[in-house]
Amino acid sequence: MSINVGVIGTGNIGQDHIRRITQALSGARVVAVTDIDLARAQSIAKDLGGRAESTGQNVIAAKDVDAVIVTSIGSTHEEYVLAAIAAGKPVFCEKPLATTAAACKRILDAEVACGKRLVQVGFMRRYDAGYRLLKEVVTKGVIGAPLMAHCAHRNPTVGDNYTTDMAITDTVIHEIDTMRWLLDDEYVFAQVLYPKKTRKASKHLADPQIVLLETATGIRVDVEVFVNAVYGYDIQCELVGETGVARLPEPSNVLLRSEAKLSVEILTDWKKRFIASYDVELQEWIHSVASGKISGPSSWDGYAAAVTADACVEAQKTGKIVKIELGSRPALYHSTVI
Repeated sequence: MSINVGVIGTGNIGQDHIRRITQALSGARVVAVTDIDLARAQSIAKDLGGRAESTGQNVIAAKDVDAVIVTSIGSTHEEYVLAAIAAGKPVFCEKPLATTAAACKRILDAEVACGKRLVQVGFMRRYDAGYRLLKEVVTKGVIGAPLMAHCAHRNPTVGDNYTTDMAITDTVIHEIDTMRWLLDDEYVFAQVLYPKKTRKASKHLADPQIVLLETATGIRVDVEVFVNAVYGYDIQCELVGETGVARLPEPSNVLLRSEAKLSVEILTDWKKRFIASYDVELQEWIHSVASGKISGPSSWDGYAAAVTADACVEAQKTGKIVKIELGSRPALYHSTVI
């Protein structure tokens, strides 16, 4: 049976997900869309053979919509996710789950009160083949108990509207979630250090930065975030365990012998780096909706990421080591395995 999906937000990522469902994935079809730009939504709906609704609330309430995808601006996520929970409909919400930790907590509380997992957050790195291989290494104990993790998140450049705190909320947020998942541990402390500033950064931007995190079991995680690295989009991760070291595989590219050089192309577009993970992510979500058991990144994961990001931003501003306090994980989320 095909799942009828409603999409709220038909900007770039919304259109990408609609294309995936329509052209690349199986088990679902898009029957309703909406956007703040209603003309754009109507045009997309016409191409789909579906319909455009005037509001996100109308999409959620529609009787023929079985599940909802939220790809609208982050400030609207709380409203639509809460509405989907109230309607008892599964909802895939692109990150962030909400723009504040308090809003994420309200979503968390509503889902717990509902008594059933309905929400999945779009942390797509968990679906990347390389990261899944790393997860398998950790789970099987191949390198022993993890002790340290070294990460790098480098972009070739960013716009002038990019600010110092966005290095956390828009960039390192991926490492925040992925390392929690890889290590199966919660963070307890955060600190941010500032190396020598690159001349390529805007005057108002501190770049690069080093984010230091400590987990409840004492694992140390460091993340170098460098968003004006010039040479390319480069994601690195190395886990150091008691008996070995595991590194994130490089993206598959052709090794060239040309012009007296041995070289491998480095990507410059983050979409190309993780395009396959988006396909896997959404396909697995469709299957989970069909099975009635949502198992991907949860509201708890979205909340934990938000609280940790807030602590990192505070550490940026104060220069202090900031305590991270999540509280107890509700029983509803203890079985999350993805």
